[in-house]
Amino acid sequence: MDEEVLRIYERLGKIARDTLSYAMSIVEPGMPILELCERVEDRIRQGGAKPAFPLNVSINEVAAHYTAVVNDKSVIPRNSVVKIDLGAHIDGYIVDAAVTVTFNPMYNQLIKAAAKALETAQLVIKPGVNLGFVGSNIERAIKSFGFKPIENLTGHLIRRYELHAGKSVPNYDNGDKQRILEGEVYAVEPFATNGAGYVVDGNQVTIFRLIKNPRPRDPHYEVLSRINSEIGPLPFTPRWLVPWFGDGVVNVVNELSARGYLYGYPVLIERGKGLVAQVEDTFIVTRDGAVPVVNVLSLIR
Repeated sequence: MDEEVLRIYERLGKIARDTLSYAMSIVEPGMPILELCERVEDRIRQGGAKPAFPLNVSINEVAAHYTAVVNDKSVIPRNSVVKIDLGAHIDGYIVDAAVTVTFNPMYNQLIKAAAKALETAQLVIKPGVNLGFVGSNIERAIKSFGFKPIENLTGHLIRRYELHAGKSVPNYDNGDKQRILEGEVYAVEPFATNGAGYVVDGNQVTIFRLIKNPRPRDPHYEVLSRINSEIGPLPFTPRWLVPWFGDGVVNVVNELSARGYLYGYPVLIERGKGLVAQVEDTFIVTRDGAVPVVNVLSLIR
């Protein structure tokens, strides 16, 4: 990895860290989820980056992929467990990081389990280590607190403009023998739960990604072209399109998804309706080990 790219990651790390700290300082019971998403996404932009995907605000048994919808009226519940997962990018170089906040101290141990798993993963990630070994250490750390890892959620290799670039970092020992290589960049995101340890697709889709390059004869070409030029291949939310196309763009996005132009990410729900905690950081793999880009763990201690 050359010096210019390292400087971009250093800058991204500072922006993501500042933004997560800001999110943790403003989130509270009764706060509109739409307000939280908009303020946090704007903070990323003000820092000099762009959101790499819509802010995920996933509450209680919702594990991932919920972002505020257009005119969202929902609020942060009392006594809840709130996962705040953000992505930021500069010129396609991406960092992905998350914290979990709770308003009930009885759930602190669940967050500590996910944090300990992330800390453990950081210690074992080195060039030549296989991914299944990392997963086994994450699993052991979470189970030591009496919780389960979510087996079908993983961390992921990141490349330029590719949030999920092929390799996955499991949260349990799945036997994956693929090896970690020097210079790779990984998002590592342990999920701990007091539920079944597995997620299923919910009925709602709030996040989409363009999967076909638009052509002038395509339906709603203007919308597709705007997505392509302003967002590119990274995930987005219909509410980002409202300033250009109005609230009716939600129906357009749903139609384009049904036609196969967009990929929709279903909201993911813990199968046993258990509470879920997530702690995530992005790591650059050096010859000596994993270097955290955001240093999320220092935010939650």
